[in-house]
Parts: sequence; structure tokens; C-alpha cells
Amino acid sequence: MTAIWFVREVSPELAEALADPPLGLGPLTAVGPALEDRVHAAGILAGGEPYSAEVLDSLPNLRVLSRIGIGYDAVDLAAATERGILVTNTPDGPTTSTAEHTIALMMAVAHELKPSAERLRDATGDYVSLQNSMELRDRVLGLVGYGRIGRRVAAMAEAIGMRVLISDPALDDSVPLDEVLSSSDVVSLHAPATSSTIGMIDASALARMKPGSILINCARGPIVNTDDLLAALESGHLMGAGLDVTEPEPLPADHPLLHMPNVIVTPHIASNTVAGRARMERMAFEQMTLGLSGQRPTKLLNADVWKG
Repeated sequence: MTAIWFVREVSPELAEALADPPLGLGPLTAVGPALEDRVHAAGILAGGEPYSAEVLDSLPNLRVLSRIGIGYDAVDLAAATERGILVTNTPDGPTTSTAEHTIALMMAVAHELKPSAERLRDATGDYVSLQNSMELRDRVLGLVGYGRIGRRVAAMAEAIGMRVLISDPALDDSVPLDEVLSSSDVVSLHAPATSSTIGMIDASALARMKPGSILINCARGPIVNTDDLLAALESGHLMGAGLDVTEPEPLPADHPLLHMPNVIVTPHIASNTVAGRARMERMAFEQMTLGLSGQRPTKLLNADVWKG
């Protein structure tokens, strides 16, 4: 019987899939979510927990590591390849939920929902004259990164009447980053965390953003320098920020960003709707079972490991 480790409790849908494995794979059994149970697993449905070379060496039975989501920052891909472990992800799974969360943060910050709700709750004044919200129709949305999620965000923004600028080095017609920063009323980040993007939104980049603009980050926390963002907000240069990811993550409970009225921070849950979570788990399970049954996974991240 092949043991499968799940990062969280097995959903009814996955329990049903376990009971009816793909033809030729043989019986499957679930282990986990305790980390020590991974030692028995041939396949892992992984969250954001780290998989260093040392961790991989402690998993002698592991054949397929299937990431529930897009990012695989926590996986040492070279180490997995050296050990013959297939690594997969689910790039199509979180698109809709993350794009919707991006738009939700943008609208909440632009319309000052957090301070308005707090003033009402605390009965602290003139609810109308203190409002200084931004109407988004005819405003410019700058997207830094234009993959699946970025494209979905662009479609939603255009539907409410925004004009979209795109900066992505993979595109032939990409707008320079400086132009996107200086021309956009809202800048939304959708780039992966790489050596070229980590720390990209620093004091210099923030200074190039339009006065009174908004920064949204549903990508990866390290893309933004947290101290520099805090300074840009405290100075009044930025109207506000909506962050689903931060550096560090999570922020300490006493961090100033968590207590600013013009900042909304959510705990890296953009993709974690009921539908989004189920879709990613199903896709991750499908990728894992492909690998375990000797077939090449369609979302294989380390192609060099494939000997099929």
C-alpha cells in the first residue's frame, strides 16, 4: 500500500479519490498531517513547509512532492532533483481566488473601508467629512507581472473601467517598470520571488510611485522592503496598501503595518477560498498520482529528474 502524506486533514473529496486510485497505481493510504508521519510517504501533498536537502534526506520513501499552489520557494529543487524526487505544483489552481482577493484589497483600501468601519464602531466623529476615498473608474492599474493571476486581475479591473499598464520582462510589449510605477494610481504585484524581484519595491521604487497611490501585494512578501513601505505610508506619500503577503510572514502582532488605518493585511489566504482550496488539492493529487504511476506529471518543475 502506497502512503500519501497530506499537509492538512484529508477532505471528503480527496478521501474519495484515495479510495478509488488511478488504474495501475494500487491501494493508497493517507498519513499526516503530523510532520513526523512524512517518513512513511511515497507522495506528499505539500503546503508552504520547507523541504531542504536535510529534510529530503529524512524522507527515504519520497518519490513525488506535489505543491498545493504555485510557489515552491520552500523547496530545494536542485536537492530534489539530485535525489530523484519529482516536484510539481498547481499553477492553474489559485488563479480565480487570488485575483478576486487582489481586487477586494484594492477596493477596500481605495474606499477606506477599514477606517470607516473603525470610526463607526468607535463612534469617533464625522463619518462623511473624514472620508477621502478613491473612485477606481478611469484610474490606472499598474500590474507588475502578467501571468495567470495578473491577466485575471486585468480583466476584472477593465470591467470596472480601469486602464491597465503591464510591466513584465517576459512580454515583448512590456511597459518599463519606472513608467508603471509613476503612472499608476494602483500598483499590484504578481511576480514570483526571484533574485531579480526580491527587494524590488524598495524606497527608490516607492518614491517613484504617484503621490496618493496604492500598493497591493498578493504575490510574495520579500518583493517589498517592509521598512521602506512603512516609511512611504507614514510620510503620506502613499494613500494605503493591501497586503496578503509580507516579510516577515506573519508580521509580529505589534508591527505598525497591522495598526495603520490605511493598510489592510490578510494572512496569506488569497487563494484559500473553499473552491480554490479544493481545486488546488485535486490538481496536486492528480499530479502526484501521475508521478507515482510512472507517468510524467504535466506540471513537473524539475524536468531533469524525469527518466521516463
